Amino acid sequence: MTKTYSSILFDLDGTLTDPKLGITSAIQYALRKFGIQVDDLDILNPFIGPPLAGSFKEFYGFTDEMCTDAIKYYREYFAERGMYENKRYEGIKEVLAALKEQGALLYVATSKPTFFAEKIIAYFELSEYFEFIGGSNLDNTRVDKGEVIEHVMQTCGLNAEEAIMIGDRKHDIIGAKRHGIDSVGVGYGYGSEEELKLAVPTYLAATVEELGKLLVGMARK
Repeated sequence: MTKTYSSILFDLDGTLTDPKLGITSAIQYALRKFGIQVDDLDILNPFIGPPLAGSFKEFYGFTDEMCTDAIKYYREYFAERGMYENKRYEGIKEVLAALKEQGALLYVATSKPTFFAEKIIAYFELSEYFEFIGGSNLDNTRVDKGEVIEHVMQTCGLNAEEAIMIGDRKHDIIGAKRHGIDSVGVGYGYGSEEELKLAVPTYLAATVEELGKLLVGMARK
């Protein structure tokens, strides 16, 4: 018998919207402040999804102090332009509408600051579908995806047995497992097929269409 879920948590970047231009341009802007010039934005794709500080450390060897400054520069660009250099994945609004029609409750769980996540969700006219938008804090705390998921679960009083997390990176899958939540790894975002398979999500969906068919078959009130 197929398991069903009444609470569905969605990652934002790479799952609901494609933020590539805005995020990579903001990273490029921040790196330039340190004398690092990156002309090919594709090189910066790994920054999409995970907490920024960890990525600055991993890819450019930044210290904690440098990361703090880099994130400040990143937000200078992102707040003014980057958050709008973004696009909603085709078909995702219809998926959300179908899930709401079936009575499921939908939530956002993102490592992006809640301040920005709420603006982006509203900009793309998706606010009506979500009960709660949970993200990180502007002081760079609660950036780990597991912490974000815990925040959403506790704030909204959700039952892990009835919840499922949807995301495009390993961090979404790992964070869900930490709290005993099933997950769907989506292949249309920024995590590679290898990354997702190694994280071992409960389900995989290669496209938005596949995700819709999978979830609509499992969503319930």
